[in-house]
Amino acid sequence: MLKVENLHVYYGGIHALKGISFEVPHGKIVTLIGANGAGKTTTLRAICGLVDAEGSIQFDGKEILGKSTHEIVQMGIAMVPEGRRVFPNLTVMENLRMGAYARTDEEGIERDLQWVFELFPRLKERVWQKAGTLSGGEQQMLALGRALMSKPRLLMMDEPSLGLAPLLVREVFEVIKQINEEGRTILLIEQNARAALKIAHYGYVLETGRIVMEGSGIDLLNDDRVRKAYLGEA
Repeated sequence: MLKVENLHVYYGGIHALKGISFEVPHGKIVTLIGANGAGKTTTLRAICGLVDAEGSIQFDGKEILGKSTHEIVQMGIAMVPEGRRVFPNLTVMENLRMGAYARTDEEGIERDLQWVFELFPRLKERVWQKAGTLSGGEQQMLALGRALMSKPRLLMMDEPSLGLAPLLVREVFEVIKQINEEGRTILLIEQNARAALKIAHYGYVLETGRIVMEGSGIDLLNDDRVRKAYLGEA
């Protein structure tokens, strides 16, 4: 579904991504793990057209590098950004509707609203509450729900567990699995490497702008180098 080849990104004199290549097959969860500054968020921003990049990014066989962000969204790619980035002065419902701004299928929008409320019952309870007054966990649910309202075929998530209590982290990852089981392809960026690799079909390890390892989620979870560097095990 998504094929990235020889991707380079520069921030001034900084070479942030150094020719990385990876694939996200249809219907799978793929995770990119790595330390802060490894290039994980830059990778997502390049796919979304938010930073200039060199190389190739193909979605369903079509080159999307160089396209505008709104064109990329309309092709079926959505991102849940790091830090949630909800619209604080809009209600939960208004935030969710903003996710569907490019859609005209009102019946489909209503169906997807009900699906989001099934995934996140707490959002339904707070549907007319201002997003800025929600807890951190509820804002993360709202950011994820808003992205789903665009009806993406590829959902990209940047650090969905950041700043959440352990109980909420488990809940978020259970929802990610459920979304995948219902047909969504997922590219997951996550510092909680253990949680990410447990649910991922395949994973890549980024270090200073380069992919240094790859393998199935289970294989990487059991790899001594990964366990030592990213799972905090001796």
